[in-house]
Amino acid sequence: MSSAPRSDKPVGRFRRMFDRLSSSQEDLESEELREDTDTAGCTRICDCQDRQVVSVTGTLRTVTLRPRAGVPALEAELFDGSAALDVVWLGRRSIVGIEPGRKLIASGRISMSHGRRVLFNPKYELRPLGRE
Repeated sequence: MSSAPRSDKPVGRFRRMFDRLSSSQEDLESEELREDTDTAGCTRICDCQDRQVVSVTGTLRTVTLRPRAGVPALEAELFDGSAALDVVWLGRRSIVGIEPGRKLIASGRISMSHGRRVLFNPKYELRPLGRE
């Protein structure tokens, strides 16, 4: 018998099924979002650094209208399974298709604000509804 730890063994069909059954719904959704990030060729949000130009993908958790310096700003929280990112469109009260639960790809320069990653006025692409 091998003395190698269990994690080094290949994962069989039964083990994968057991892991899926014992995982919470949130864990499963996070894993799926991380796989989507890799498939789309985007950067994981947890790996984004300040002032870095990136493309990220994920699901919008929240969308709110919050004025900044007297100017309307549409803010959304994008989650990719690894971390969250605030996406802010300045001067916008609403954008068709930007709603909670929608998947999108956003590109731009990351900035840090109060310890959170923020992407201002990104170039974005809404993912097809059929893939959700």
